[in-house]
Amino acid sequence: MRRIDAILIAFAVFVAGGIIYIIFQYLGFDAYDAGIWSQVLLVLGLIGWVVTYLFRVFTNNMTYHKQVKDYDDAFFAKQLEKMSPEEIEKLMAEKDS
Repeated sequence: MRRIDAILIAFAVFVAGGIIYIIFQYLGFDAYDAGIWSQVLLVLGLIGWVVTYLFRVFTNNMTYHKQVKDYDDAFFAKQLEKMSPEEIEKLMAEKDS
């Protein structure tokens, strides 16, 4: 993620909080209650994001892990292309024993 992306996301969350506050006031909440409930929704959204992030971390479903796996797969495929059929047969025989 680039720095500008992080800044835009933070700004979007800030604006979303303001919009939620205005919506609550439009629905009839006073300023105090609208502020509390808009913060509650923002905190619940943050907790939800953290939970999904932790889930991706513990299941190794992160972009970095996918890139490393793709690189390893491509590297080993390239190595197999360079090997002769006899070398591949020998390698398979070593694997089985």
